[in-house]
Amino acid sequence: MKGSQLTVYAANQSHRKNHKTVVDWILDETTKADIQGATVIEVTEGYGAHGKYHAARFFELADQPVAVAVTAADGKIDALLDSLRQGGVRLFYTRYPVEYGVLGEEQASREGN
Repeated sequence: MKGSQLTVYAANQSHRKNHKTVVDWILDETTKADIQGATVIEVTEGYGAHGKYHAARFFELADQPVAVAVTAADGKIDALLDSLRQGGVRLFYTRYPVEYGVLGEEQASREGN
């Protein structure tokens, strides 16, 4: 299948939207866009859009940078981007075309998984 991979970067885990972390809000919007899976990547350190350094600390993980990656058909990615734009949260993202699929599906079906 062909589609897009979208990666949304949240500056840190402490940002909130509608009483949820921004990451949880992004995951909710992903589900509403009928995208079946997402990967949350917690990063040790990084720089934000304004050049501010963010890092996970032993006692404080609230400033830990996070990225959410999803892969789906272009229409579903378009719907997710529209929803995130309407949310009013400043987010940096990357999007690029990908080919994707599932390996081992027939084997898993035969084994009853």
